[in-house]
Amino acid sequence: MTLPEIELYIENIRSNSSLYNEKNFDVRNDAIDFLEFHILDQIDSLRSTASDHEKLTELHRQAEEVKSQLEEIDNKLFQKLQQEINQGKYRGEEFEALVRAYGSFESNNDEEGYDNLDIFINRLFSLQYMPEQSTALEPEMVFYQKTPARVIFELVKDGAFTKDDIFFDIGSGLGQVAMLVNLLADIRTVGVEFDPAFCKYSEECVAVLGLQNVTFINTDARGADYSLGTVFFMYTPFRGKMLQEALDVLRRESLKREIRIITYGPCTTEVAEQGWLISLSRNQFKTSRHAEFISAPHHKGLR
Repeated sequence: MTLPEIELYIENIRSNSSLYNEKNFDVRNDAIDFLEFHILDQIDSLRSTASDHEKLTELHRQAEEVKSQLEEIDNKLFQKLQQEINQGKYRGEEFEALVRAYGSFESNNDEEGYDNLDIFINRLFSLQYMPEQSTALEPEMVFYQKTPARVIFELVKDGAFTKDDIFFDIGSGLGQVAMLVNLLADIRTVGVEFDPAFCKYSEECVAVLGLQNVTFINTDARGADYSLGTVFFMYTPFRGKMLQEALDVLRRESLKREIRIITYGPCTTEVAEQGWLISLSRNQFKTSRHAEFISAPHHKGLR
């Protein structure tokens, strides 16, 4: 990329009025990424070889200035949205409409990974800091990774939740699934999280957003109280013997009432092998999609 090309890119972004419209979050995010990972990186690379350091320094300043202006729009946007959610706005379909209003977030359901929808939800459910993991994981615990936001939107759409459902996220991490399901489905949600720092962060996010009926339990998933739960979600929080022990806990709950289990990731295969569960999924357990199971009505002999 030559200096005139860099200058032209910066000017095109600066003069693109649509990027300064707060509604255009998705294209603005792409522009910020382009400035950071292409323009600024290219300028830094040229500084080590090019002779026109003064021009490069000026272009670096301009790129940083435009990037900061775009980032400030987002800072004000998410501060405003957090305040409005705290005031009781945007529940159920209204929340989904709110998210859809800020960009074109449609993606290929057969693709794994994250996209601009994740970035939007991450910003909406974030504080001024990120917590450090404070407790060492046991051998079969899986390192925390956020569930892609599109998966949560899809499972709420497919889940046919009722007002009486109580949703548990087992291995809730920073609380995003529990908060998002609460807003989308307008039901009570509970996160079960082993790390106290993650649990504290989740509770602080709930307080900032003023969410009702969202709680977090800091405990080992195998010892949590699931007596009120009707729907349980797992994004492969653990594997091996520990996963089976957690499933055995849920099986005992299913002896008292019908429950549903929704999975995402590698744990789906093992959950599908449980004789006390019936698959409700039609996607043949694709790794890019969630899977849903319901407890079998005649499995009490499996004690």
